[in-house]
Amino acid sequence: MIENGRYRFTDDCDRVADILRRVGDKWSVLVVVLLELGPRRFNDLKRSIPGVSQRMLTLTLRNLESDGFVERTVTPSIPPHVSYGLTDLGQSLSVPVRALCAWSLANIDAIDAARERFELSAADK
Repeated sequence: MIENGRYRFTDDCDRVADILRRVGDKWSVLVVVLLELGPRRFNDLKRSIPGVSQRMLTLTLRNLESDGFVERTVTPSIPPHVSYGLTDLGQSLSVPVRALCAWSLANIDAIDAARERFELSAADK
């Protein structure tokens, strides 16, 4: 996929795009960031992520689990204790996610200014 330091398009791009769609949505990124701190229970995650519905959080956790990023652990008790944590693969994903979050925070003012300029120029047209 990388040739002489440059990207070339191959069939692998479709696979990479599929993975980025799964791990790059806003809910997955937030779940990975939270789970990087350690295992959490479902309701703890839900309370920590503003605006996420129970259904979306369930789907997000299932997708991350099916891709091998998250492990669901059930501890037998009444009621059962279920927690979610990052696998080794999930921990490795947290590195670029953390870098992307840091980049976003460092550049948010420039992005906001660019959006404002764009909106103003679009309104003039």
